[in-house]
Amino acid sequence: MVVSLTYALCALTALLCAVLLLRGFFKTRSKVLLWSGMCFAGLMLSNVVLVLDKLVYTDIELLPLRLWITLAALLMLLFGLIYANE
Repeated sequence: MVVSLTYALCALTALLCAVLLLRGFFKTRSKVLLWSGMCFAGLMLSNVVLVLDKLVYTDIELLPLRLWITLAALLMLLFGLIYANE
């Protein structure tokens, strides 16, 4: 019970961060906010896959998928921090 609540709160926190960052992007058109929002959206997706991995599909190992999603999300943030012209 506590573990599933923790997983859900992590996913909801990442979703909230993504929504707030993307909302800020649509107001200011700052590219750093766009890349940060996309990173947190990817991290939210990774947390959802974590919930599926640990609580729903217990017989299937989804760790490689989670790691690839997290890597893609962090690479988006890294790309945005390097190439954003502000």
